[in-house]
Amino acid sequence: MKYAVVILKSAEQDLRDLKRYLVKDFGMPVWQDSFDNLKATINNLKSFPFSGSIPDELQHINLAQYRQVITGKNRIIYEVRQTTLYVHIVVDNRRDMKTMLTRRLLRMES
Repeated sequence: MKYAVVILKSAEQDLRDLKRYLVKDFGMPVWQDSFDNLKATINNLKSFPFSGSIPDELQHINLAQYRQVITGKNRIIYEVRQTTLYVHIVVDNRRDMKTMLTRRLLRMES
């Protein structure tokens, strides 16, 4: 069975931010390669939604419905609910996750 995929607005903004960063610092070919890898990984998750691991930051608070996959230098954090996969975060895996989550919360409040 294939799961439906919903890319949330927060993840769409992450993709725009990632594109801006990669194009500015590394050029369009690097962005295109990263984007192709992200699309392929998300497409693979449609068939294998539980192939990702539970993020360390969430494991100790017992949120097993959230999972992550690493693709290239990027990290995708998603949630599996029934037959739908919700992509919450797409981030460069070198970024500090606690800082990124704090910024995300502040963005939601404004």
